[in-house]
Amino acid sequence: MIKLLKIELKKIVNYKVFWILIGLYFVFLALGILMAEFTLNNWIDNFNKRLPIPLPHITLYFFPDIWQNMMFFASIRYFLIFPAIIIIILITNEFTFKTIRQNLINGMSKQEFLVSKLQVIILLSLIITIILAVIIFLLGVIHTDHPNFSLMMKKIVFVPGFFIQILTFLLFAFFFGFIFRNTGLTIALFTLYTLIIEPVIYYILKIPYFQPNNISPRLPVNSVLKIVEYPNISSLQKIAGIHLQDTVSILDCIVPLIYSAVMIGIVFRIMLRRDI
Repeated sequence: MIKLLKIELKKIVNYKVFWILIGLYFVFLALGILMAEFTLNNWIDNFNKRLPIPLPHITLYFFPDIWQNMMFFASIRYFLIFPAIIIIILITNEFTFKTIRQNLINGMSKQEFLVSKLQVIILLSLIITIILAVIIFLLGVIHTDHPNFSLMMKKIVFVPGFFIQILTFLLFAFFFGFIFRNTGLTIALFTLYTLIIEPVIYYILKIPYFQPNNISPRLPVNSVLKIVEYPNISSLQKIAGIHLQDTVSILDCIVPLIYSAVMIGIVFRIMLRRDI
């Protein structure tokens, strides 16, 4: 298994497009995280001009809520699309440049080829999660007065929650890459479905005529986003009188994992039956 991963890493190390895209992802992600509180408070200031009782400013970077808040912003589909495109390119390039044939000629089986791609997805998801967790931890330490271990660890469950989010989202990209195989077409269709088609379906299903329904949150991409569905903004929760998410639900994690298992099974079945 380690041998297969080493082969994949050799392909990536000197691949400039990979490093450019992963660099852009972290730049936009860092800007989004650092600007989140400032942007939200600007919106509140604009709302306060029309309200008789002003809303208080929001603080996002304090333990323990920082884990939930930052993982929420990191799991916005517009951020997740960057590593997904990386996975699509890595997979479709194998078909575009016929390197998959060379791997098979050199003795790699189709199963091993697919496993090597899955290993890359798991490793990339793990690295992104760890880097993000370190950044969040440092932000929390800087902004929290007198942080202690218990406070810092209180909502750390959102870290593995985010790992499942990005893993299952990248497995969705893995599925698209092997089904369509053409880089440009796959990126276009994946982006179209993720950013336009599924959100439209989601809101159509939420039209009152169709209520009540449990379909909308269980659509493939929305099931991924539901794992960390809301930030924890306590001041606004008190004013609105509502209770938002305060932990990661096991059921919400299971649904996208089931989707992922089905997609992996379909890819394996197609690859083993189809000529390369």
